[in-house]
Amino acid sequence: AQQGRVREKVYGKQKIYFADQEQLPAASDAELRGLDGEIAARSAQLQALQQSCRHMEAELKDLNSSMTTPEIAKEIEALRKDCASSTEKLERIKSATNHVTPEEKEKVCREQQLYRREWRRRKRMATELLDAILEGYPKSKKQFFEEVGIETDEDHGVVLPATV
Repeated sequence: AQQGRVREKVYGKQKIYFADQEQLPAASDAELRGLDGEIAARSAQLQALQQSCRHMEAELKDLNSSMTTPEIAKEIEALRKDCASSTEKLERIKSATNHVTPEEKEKVCREQQLYRREWRRRKRMATELLDAILEGYPKSKKQFFEEVGIETDEDHGVVLPATV
């Protein structure tokens, strides 16, 4: 700093030293434009390399997430076994002699519809009756059900079958 090559600035108790730029040769406008052009070229090159790097990373991610050849071979073998067992099961079903006739199927469907209708009717009646009782009951519906010992379809996860 005393020789004049480095400058010194004092900020309170701190001292900062930096090169004296007055001693450096001044760059001409042509040199500055050349350096600016080189900076722009290097920036473009950097962006191209970063884009290429992102593309390669995406491709690597795709390749790492895909199956390897031995895994694919195992998957194909498992699918072939599954297909063979399904084909065998289909043949057994086709060759079976105890098929259900359309009349039997229709009869079962009618019975199911009758039972479903009856279930709905009885559930509606019970709900209306319980609602009428609960109008004058001082406690909650849940407490009433516990005291009386009523179990609902919902308590057991039973759902009324849909109409076919």
